[in-house]
Amino acid sequence: MTILFLFSFLWALQGQPTTTTGYQIGDTATDFSLKGVDGKKVSMADYKDAKGFIVVFTCNHCPYAVMYEDRINDLAKMYTKKGYVLLAINPNDPEVQPKDSYELMIERAKEKGFVFPYLFDEGQKIYPQYGATKTPHVFLLDSKRVIKYIGAIDDNAQDAGAVTEKYLENAIASLEKGVKPNPETTKAIGCSIKTKK
Repeated sequence: MTILFLFSFLWALQGQPTTTTGYQIGDTATDFSLKGVDGKKVSMADYKDAKGFIVVFTCNHCPYAVMYEDRINDLAKMYTKKGYVLLAINPNDPEVQPKDSYELMIERAKEKGFVFPYLFDEGQKIYPQYGATKTPHVFLLDSKRVIKYIGAIDDNAQDAGAVTEKYLENAIASLEKGVKPNPETTKAIGCSIKTKK
């Protein structure tokens, strides 16, 4: 198991390097219209009363994304009640990684009981706008779609019980108080986004 995780960790680190392209803190994100696993198109404009948006780039196959699935589901349950909308987006090209096909997204969402929209970035048009490089990679937006936090969900992918810093939750708490999150950015740890380029 340890060898398998080490292999997964080394594999996750290779691929696209961290880049500064895409949205930065304080930028206003453009809305999108992406197909969800229920076949319906979803955009942020659909949620007119949202206090903010948690946009998570994630996928089916990545070991890190899998480790965070339950936590992402729990975050959606917790923050939907508080007026925040969690939108998960699969940015991977299924021709490069067949396990991330739209059909398998539907299966995964049913299997795990996802309570949030799980969307497909068909044509890979949205993730480059955000500058996402990993799965998972989180972007916290306020009600006006201004980027307030970018990075990891927390500081321990392997063990939810051993987390000492809940970066995303702390950032949302800061947003609630009307102050800047500290930190505003952290390094996203996960698998590189799969693309033909």
